[in-house]
Amino acid sequence: QVQLEESGGGLVQAGGSLRLACVVSGGTFSSYAMGWFRQAPGKEREFVAAITWRGVMTDHSDSVKGRFTISRDNAKNTVYLQMTSLKPEDTAVYFCGASAYVHGPPPRFMGEYLHWGQGTRVTVSS
Repeated sequence: QVQLEESGGGLVQAGGSLRLACVVSGGTFSSYAMGWFRQAPGKEREFVAAITWRGVMTDHSDSVKGRFTISRDNAKNTVYLQMTSLKPEDTAVYFCGASAYVHGPPPRFMGEYLHWGQGTRVTVSS
């Protein structure tokens, strides 16, 4: 059974930084594309960033491009999301997902992700 566990969320002031981590167990981590999504109160879950299984290609949403960076360490079965210059509108629960999609860029579509973590909450105060 594949399990994903996020960590690193918390309360931070606007302009600050956080690094989220997602550890995957029970599966072959290096075979998955990985993605980060977020869900703000009252809103739908949205794509944030994704990375291919070897880390060769990444994709970031326009709202976080230049501020957030996704990376992975296959030796540690972990995917990271480095978040800088945080804004109050980044406040959300952040989820990581694992996708078996291996053709082309990493997927933005939630339906391509097979496994999900429980999420970690990020609150950015103004």
